[in-house]
Amino acid sequence: MWLNFRIIVHIMGLLLLCNGAFMLFAAFISGFYKDGATLDITMAAIVTLLVGVMAMFYTRGHRKEVKRKEGYIIVTFGWLVMSLSGVLPYIFSGTIPNVTDAFFETISGYTTTGASILNDIESLPKGILFWRSLTHWIGGMGIIVLAIAILPLLGIGGMQLFAAEAPGPGGDKLHPRITDTAKRLWLIYVGYTVAETLLLKLAGMSFFDAANHALATLSTGGFSTKNASVAFWNDQPLIQYIIIVFMFLAGTNFVMSYFAFTGKVQRVLKDEEFRVYTFFIIGFTLVAALIVWLQADVVISEYHPQVFGEAESAFRHSLFQVIAIVTTTGFVTADFTNWTPFLTVFFFGLMFLGGSAGSTSGGIKVMRHLLIIKNGILEFKRTLHTNAIIPVRYNNKTVTEHIVYNIIAFFVLYMLLFIIGALVLGYLGLDFESAIGGAASSLGNVGPALGDLNPVVNFSELPAFGKWWCGFLMLLGRLELFTVLIIMTPYFWKKI
Repeated sequence: MWLNFRIIVHIMGLLLLCNGAFMLFAAFISGFYKDGATLDITMAAIVTLLVGVMAMFYTRGHRKEVKRKEGYIIVTFGWLVMSLSGVLPYIFSGTIPNVTDAFFETISGYTTTGASILNDIESLPKGILFWRSLTHWIGGMGIIVLAIAILPLLGIGGMQLFAAEAPGPGGDKLHPRITDTAKRLWLIYVGYTVAETLLLKLAGMSFFDAANHALATLSTGGFSTKNASVAFWNDQPLIQYIIIVFMFLAGTNFVMSYFAFTGKVQRVLKDEEFRVYTFFIIGFTLVAALIVWLQADVVISEYHPQVFGEAESAFRHSLFQVIAIVTTTGFVTADFTNWTPFLTVFFFGLMFLGGSAGSTSGGIKVMRHLLIIKNGILEFKRTLHTNAIIPVRYNNKTVTEHIVYNIIAFFVLYMLLFIIGALVLGYLGLDFESAIGGAASSLGNVGPALGDLNPVVNFSELPAFGKWWCGFLMLLGRLELFTVLIIMTPYFWKKI
């Protein structure tokens, strides 16, 4: 056969087993807090596990080879299978009985977008809240990376899956074996999550809230356990500063964290993307904070607005919202769309930035912007010196033309999909501001948007088709466009 469908189904089964195991963990949390949803979540886990076991059992005689085409199919359909099975705790518990809403909430979790249709989050059972946060955490580093870390146990190589899961630039490896790379990434990911949980607990959060917000922060997701999001703790600046630090870390390339932990700090400081990423955050924060501070009539936040004085409050809220949008985490301490029209446009622009390549954030990514700018500047030199070969350089290394062309194609395709996404939302009846905000937020996996989808409301009023459409944009953005779009081309399915 030209496609190894048995290995595809086998790995789908493996992903369902992973998902079912995480559901059991959520059921344990539910039982611990006696929230009444334990049986429902357990039943969802059992159904998921049974389907996974059957899929693996009936394909146990598969050919243990994953080629590039199978890799793209596994990643794309893997995310869909995870999302479709992930709706079961919501459906079984009755917390989100509508399938469309449940799927939206679930794919928003796995793609770490953080957009929600829930109007009263605090009324949900704790087990469901924890499952909601877990979908973020699973999707953050990538369920596929988790799978390839254990695929050798099944005698299957995972390089093709890694290529499909992370198709963008910045493919630095920590170890020549791809599975060891995945394990080291997950070790850092888990370590950061545990550290943030403990620090938030010490800063005054309950352990449950601390764990949930750590899961959402490191995944750059943004689901909170409070209706007011992190604005609930506006009278506790230390909590917000801790989240700021870990949002910044989650938005950096996890390879940089590995280098830092192994004593290669100079390599981190010399990395161009890290320096530009840091410079962007500092610069954007100063612009936002200065404008908010100078505008005497601006209400920074309706939740416990001033604590240490106007200057500190303006700086903290500006820093928090800049990092939350740049890293696509999407947590909220204030409605930045009420700060000034300039800052509304300013934050809308930040939705297209994204964090570093190799991070859990969405968006276009800083590295792509950096290389596009460098190539654009070099075009002036090439125009003057037509016979000269002037390559783009990154970290003192020449970037091949293939990578530059790939990045330009990605950028053009990203903007085209943003326009199409906004047009569809406009056709469904959204006003201009809501349509462009919803499209940018969904495609960039940001969460909060503009207009009727601003940071203090949600996506619950979207028409049913609009929710499925935004879910599709979320998947496109999370898998960086090509992985999903390539399987929609006739060429992909031709026998070669």
